[in-house]
Amino acid sequence: LPALLPPLSGSGGPGPAEVGLGALPAELRAAVRALVGDLDSLFSALGLREESFAVGALSRVVAAELASYAPARNRRRAATNKASVIFVDRTLDLAGAVGHHGDNLAEKMLSVLPKLPGHKTDVMVNMVELTALKTTDETSSIIAPGCLAQPNDPAAKALWESFMNLKQKEAVMEARRHLVEAASRENLPIKMSMGRVTPEQLSSYIQLFRNNLKALENHCGLLQLVLATVQTLKHPQTSKWDNFLAFERLLLQTIGESEMPSVLNQLLPMIKSYNERTKDDYTCEDFFVLLIYIYSVVGEIKCGKELDTAEEEVKKALIKAICDEPEPSPLLQKIT
Repeated sequence: LPALLPPLSGSGGPGPAEVGLGALPAELRAAVRALVGDLDSLFSALGLREESFAVGALSRVVAAELASYAPARNRRRAATNKASVIFVDRTLDLAGAVGHHGDNLAEKMLSVLPKLPGHKTDVMVNMVELTALKTTDETSSIIAPGCLAQPNDPAAKALWESFMNLKQKEAVMEARRHLVEAASRENLPIKMSMGRVTPEQLSSYIQLFRNNLKALENHCGLLQLVLATVQTLKHPQTSKWDNFLAFERLLLQTIGESEMPSVLNQLLPMIKSYNERTKDDYTCEDFFVLLIYIYSVVGEIKCGKELDTAEEEVKKALIKAICDEPEPSPLLQKIT
C-alpha cells in the first residue's frame, strides 16, 4: 500500500487545507467532521493506531481530516493495535447502478421485465403462453406470474448460470438446447433446427409443452426462464438497452480524449422534446441516467467558464423537455 498510495496519517501527512476541506459546502464540511468523530470513536473502541490511505478526492479529505483530528492524534499515541485503513470514494457505485454492462442476457432480463411484487431482485414472467387463453393484457393479470429464481430445478439453475456468464448469443443457444433436451425426454414432437435462435422459434418449442400437464410440471422452472428469454428479446426496451451500451462505450472513449464541455456539447443535440422524439430517441429519464453515468466515470472535473456554459445549455434543454412532457412520469414529477 505505501508504494501505491501516500499515507495521510501520522507525522508529515497533509492537513485538510491541502486537500480542500475549506472548499466544501458547509453542510458537507459538517458531515465530514461528524464522520471523522464517529470513526475516531470506533477506532478508540478497537484500540487502533491507524495509517490511512485514500482513493478519490472526497476520501482524501476525510482521511486528511482524521489525520489532523486532535483526539485521533492522542489516541494513536496510546493505541497498541496497528491497522491500515483505506478510504474509497463510492462515486463509481453510481456508474455500476446506471450503466449497461456488456452483452449479458441476465442483466437485460432484470432491467426490462417488470419487477415481481414484493421483490427487488426478481421479475415477473408472463405465463399466459403456456395456457389456452389469448395473450391480452387482461389475461396476463389472471395467470400467476413466473420468476427467474428456480432453486429446485437443476436444469433451470444451470441455464440461469449461462445467462449470467455467457454472451447473449451463446446464452440464447443454451436456452434452445435445454428446451430441446426437455422436450426429447418427454417424447414431444420437436424438430431441432440449426442456425440463429429467434424468439419465435423458442415460442414454438414452448407450445409443445402447453397441452402436456406432466411435461409442464416436470419442466416448469426451465419453461419460466425460456419464457423470460422470449419476452426480453421481444421487449421494446431491449434495443434501447443496446443503444445505451454503445453510447456509454463512445462516451468513455470521448472522455478519455477530450474535456467535459465537449462531452456535454455532444449530448446536447440529442435532448429532444416530446413532440420531436421518435421511439428510438432518449427520454428525459434516459438523459438523467446518462448524465449520472458521465459524471460518475469522468473523475475530477476542471471547472471554468466553458464548463459552466455547456452545463447551462444542457440544463435549459432538459428543463424544456421536462416541461413539454404531456404526462410526466413519477420520476419527473418528483424532480419537478
